[in-house]
Amino acid sequence: MGFDLGIVGLPNVGKSTLFNALTETAAAEAANYPFCTIEPNVGRVAVPDERLATLARIGKSAKAIPNQLGFVDIAGLVRGASKGEGLGNQFLGHIREVDAVAHVVRCFEGDVTHVEGTVDPLRDIETIETELMLADLDSLERRLPPLQKRVKGGDREAAQQIAVIEPALAALREGKPARSVEVPAELRPAWKQLQLLTQKPLLYVCNVDERSAANGNLYSQIVAERARAEGAEAVVISAAIEAEVAQLSPEDRRVFLHDLGLEETGLARVIRAGFKLLGLLTFFTVGPKEARAWTVRRGAKAPEAAGVIHTDFERGFISAETISYADYVTLGGEQGAKEAGKMRLEGRDYVVQEGDVFHFRFNV
Repeated sequence: MGFDLGIVGLPNVGKSTLFNALTETAAAEAANYPFCTIEPNVGRVAVPDERLATLARIGKSAKAIPNQLGFVDIAGLVRGASKGEGLGNQFLGHIREVDAVAHVVRCFEGDVTHVEGTVDPLRDIETIETELMLADLDSLERRLPPLQKRVKGGDREAAQQIAVIEPALAALREGKPARSVEVPAELRPAWKQLQLLTQKPLLYVCNVDERSAANGNLYSQIVAERARAEGAEAVVISAAIEAEVAQLSPEDRRVFLHDLGLEETGLARVIRAGFKLLGLLTFFTVGPKEARAWTVRRGAKAPEAAGVIHTDFERGFISAETISYADYVTLGGEQGAKEAGKMRLEGRDYVVQEGDVFHFRFNV
């Protein structure tokens, strides 16, 4: 289980440059004019995790297979996108298909044309958020009347849909995104079916100039304050630096980042923020053929983690041989953990912990 992050923003804020750098491809044309991205570019990248290489070495695995993260580069939205301005409706549809939204915000001055004429991160955020909310509002207002007719005929499923649509409509009419609505646990399946644009977890990506890559600037601080107020995440990244880093060897990359006062790439920061945003964690399997990283939601129990590998593993789950990452490394692998009594046999109610190394027992 990986996840897909949709990259959105106004034209010319650095979305395609960032996408190219993150996926280390030139699949998206980065150009200094609006709408150079007409089809969503989709790229999958390996999630950097030094723990995987360590496990593969200790377990003498033939190969290491990392988690995958999908980036969807969606063309720039403009004011009026919800009513079809620019190429709006086409792109709004692409956003519905991703797990979370990375809103790239321009936080740098310079010669690159700004569609609004000046650099103003909060105004830009409001423009995009307003268009997404208007699109959601239009979608729900069209859905409601047919559902109300079905409720009169005793349709319980329609009643559940109305129970989540009405609070969403109330929030949107007040200028608040759908993600601000608190939904009772019993209505969450119906809520998820709405597929609203402003339901999705939000990550602000502050695209700064090279000099501000390590510590950010006044613009990025403004965005970070807004993110905190909304319960969203924010990361500072320089798309220009990421584009340079993508062309370097791993060794040259480390030196280059060090010289800039950076400990890691922007990709690593985006991934970490994305995992936190979506409430995900990583577990591992290690064997002679491969060591592999897997993703599961935080709070998941052992059978659900088994199901990420194969549905048969979940269906026929018996138990999970479990070693913490720290014990696996400290004790030199599975055999050392067994001898030290650090391998545990966990059952169906075990809640998966970050870095667990599993071997699942199952029977189908």
